[in-house]
Amino acid sequence: MYPRISNLHHTESGLFFLLAGPCVIEGEDMAMRIAEKIVSLTDRMKIPYIFKGSYRKDNRSRLDSFTGIGDEKALRILRKVRETFDVPVVTDIHTAAEADMAAAYVDVLQIPAFLCRQTDLLLAAARTGKVVNIKKGQFLSAGAMRFAAEKITESGNENVMLTERGTTFGYQDLVVDYRGIPEMQSFGCPVVLDVTHSLQQPNQTSGVTGGMPKLIETVARAGVAVGVDGLFMETHPEPAKAKSDGANMLPLDRLENLLARLVVLRQAVDSFSR
Repeated sequence: MYPRISNLHHTESGLFFLLAGPCVIEGEDMAMRIAEKIVSLTDRMKIPYIFKGSYRKDNRSRLDSFTGIGDEKALRILRKVRETFDVPVVTDIHTAAEADMAAAYVDVLQIPAFLCRQTDLLLAAARTGKVVNIKKGQFLSAGAMRFAAEKITESGNENVMLTERGTTFGYQDLVVDYRGIPEMQSFGCPVVLDVTHSLQQPNQTSGVTGGMPKLIETVARAGVAVGVDGLFMETHPEPAKAKSDGANMLPLDRLENLLARLVVLRQAVDSFSR
């Protein structure tokens, strides 16, 4: 396991760790460009970093939505990011059969929120020995995620983390209940706040998910203030041209200033507990 994810509760720098990258791998040049930029920022700020990119997007509103460039091609790009920049990488899996395939290329297997109760999927991910990041279902309480985590740990894999990504509020909105962060931390695993997906506006009549990216910093600040272990953000050089989830992504050129402010905030919060 990469040392950067060997102890996600307490990073060497005392800061949050970061999972960030594009929603989906659109091509090698794009992935490498994003990775290079974020690695340079996180190395300088001493933020432990995990590159995020989905090799395939399975949960799409419309049949004509972009799903990927091909599984093996995208997974090879993820492996190239990993080897070129010496950072761990994370990607989603959707079925039990995908676990071993993806595990050959990445360090963290992510379970999408809608699939967090799928026992066969969780057990297959656990058996790979990789870190398993389970996103909290939009329909579940924080307390219910203890059982998802236990499916991993009771399979003999202690490398599990949980991600808050908002709770369904009506048909087209999500809200974050920040009380859930310490509650899930009490289960003994690191907890991540998925900032950008928490700002989605799903189920639009157009069939394309909307979002509120202007609130990215607001949500991230609140998570850091509460003491979240990690932050998850999707970012892209040109969100308006992104092939998936562009409506709620952070423009890549705004990441540096955001991270700088969040680092200062985390340091201030930590000073209260000394």
